[in-house]
Amino acid sequence: MLSLVDTFTASLDAVRSATRKLPSGIESIRALDDAGVLEVQRLLAAARRDLDACASLVAGEISFRSRRELGYSGLAQREGLRTAQLLVQRETGSTARQANTLVQVGEMVLDSFASACPEMLTVPREPWLTVVGAAVAAGTLSMDAAQAIRSGLGTPSNEVDGISAAGLADAASRLLVNSAGLDADQFLRRARELRDELDEAGVATRERDIYQQRGWRRTRRANGLSRYILDPDIESAAFWDSLYDTLLSPRRGGPRFVSAADKAWADTIASDERTTAQHAHDAITQLIRIGVAADTADSRRLIGSRTPSVRVLVTESALTKESGHGRIEGCDIPVAIETVQRAICDSGTVEIRFDEEGQALNLGREQRLFDKRQRIALAARDGGCLWGDCDRPPSWTEAHHIVHWKRDRGRTDIADGTSCKYAPTVVKLNNSTWPPALAKRASSNIGRH
Repeated sequence: MLSLVDTFTASLDAVRSATRKLPSGIESIRALDDAGVLEVQRLLAAARRDLDACASLVAGEISFRSRRELGYSGLAQREGLRTAQLLVQRETGSTARQANTLVQVGEMVLDSFASACPEMLTVPREPWLTVVGAAVAAGTLSMDAAQAIRSGLGTPSNEVDGISAAGLADAASRLLVNSAGLDADQFLRRARELRDELDEAGVATRERDIYQQRGWRRTRRANGLSRYILDPDIESAAFWDSLYDTLLSPRRGGPRFVSAADKAWADTIASDERTTAQHAHDAITQLIRIGVAADTADSRRLIGSRTPSVRVLVTESALTKESGHGRIEGCDIPVAIETVQRAICDSGTVEIRFDEEGQALNLGREQRLFDKRQRIALAARDGGCLWGDCDRPPSWTEAHHIVHWKRDRGRTDIADGTSCKYAPTVVKLNNSTWPPALAKRASSNIGRH
């Protein structure tokens, strides 16, 4: 069994030896034939595995010296950081994920030595992975592959299921037999397959866990627009995959043995100037719009009686002169007048007239609730929530009385209202300037997320 010092020294020597054989400069790389280029790539991979063996040893030792029972006297804690992962991330300049992988694989490597070196005074954290750590230390397995095996095999389950640490250790050993040429993704798939074979009863549990993790999240891009992230469950993922493949199949050579209509459709998609990502985006967006517009019991059950809509605001002056810009409600980024004109061709316009003080459409006290046209006017005037520093768009808000309608005898007038929700597509403001509140919001929201 190699000692820690032997492993460390041998790995560094291997890296030095490999790098001496590598060509330097683009000219020397271009001079290589195909076989030579591939050989250099293999040398680099081998050197990286050897270097990973050293890096994992160091990261594992940092983790050991920062273990929880040491409290504030731990290495990471003395450096002002909470965990070994944060310390490694600081020292390497890596991402949190990379630092986490380095530490976890480092712990596997230390575990592989601890089983044969009682003097190390540490108990293996995950003894079923010691064979994996030993492979990393020997330079025959990359850190990414080791982490993939760890993730795919998981941890021992309870005694009822009968998935023991010894069973997982045997599975890890089986994975490493004849593993030459496998990449990290292939290791992950094989590890998951072995886990499923061992833990037949756990298949339903893992499926349920994935189902509970399903979701559709909205984040913000650097330019202020939304980014949507979809995490489907197993069945939904199969549907999304089928839809995606169907939409893009013409770009993979097109369907064969189909009708003339399908052939014409495939030719149109294949020759489309949009990128594959753009085509998929536009097609899926259109499918969702068709579904939202369908007046069925299912659609009403999902989204209620008010369908989602996009409201474009533009002044009458800009529309008449065909210059200037418009704004999409809830978005701080202006849109070109051509975008406004295209929306008008699709949906027409709804006019709102504002007085010099930016007010419009009054109902007095004859009606308590603000009507649809008033909510449109409130959205055009306010641009969203006006409470404090809130920057929520109109789609998140409701129309409210500033002076309570019942308690304080308030009026259902625009001057006594704030916020709104839902509207048709394009709103034409019969003014040459934006309403004061909306103009103020547009300027103050620049750079806000």
